[in-house]
Amino acid sequence: MPLPYAVSLGGVTVGAAILILFLLRWWFREKHRPAALVPFLLSLAYGMLIILSAGSALSLLGVGGWVVLWAGNLAGYAGLVYGVGGTSPSVTRHHAIALSEGGHVVVLLLTVVLVGLWVWAKKVPNGKIAAGISSGICLALSGTLAGIAAVPLGSGANLLGLGFTRRFS
Repeated sequence: MPLPYAVSLGGVTVGAAILILFLLRWWFREKHRPAALVPFLLSLAYGMLIILSAGSALSLLGVGGWVVLWAGNLAGYAGLVYGVGGTSPSVTRHHAIALSEGGHVVVLLLTVVLVGLWVWAKKVPNGKIAAGISSGICLALSGTLAGIAAVPLGSGANLLGLGFTRRFS
């Protein structure tokens, strides 16, 4: 049973707000060193791939992604409607790319990498990884520029996954 993945303007606002906050942190606190941005960008891409993997109710990553997307939509709705008096319509892209079997392998391998960073990379704040994943989940399905960036990311994951699924004779 597929989960209903849809992003509202509020969810995109939350994803963009997280992205802006971490870019400001990177610029002022981390002295805009490129290496300090890598874990956040990796986790942002990973969050986008979680939603693009079109998880089902049986998928732990799919359910987790849906919960984060739901929470982002709800928080953004509250901020837009009750905070500034706006609205929060759906801005879900009509034709989202789905990952192939090989693309799912890439997502699982990235899961291993991020769990390893979370556990063993003591210099990388775990909040940076969690925020990047949350931002990616909230931005990936939108029809905006951030959502459009998810298309080559998903295609790239599918292309990398061909090495796992294609038989060479």
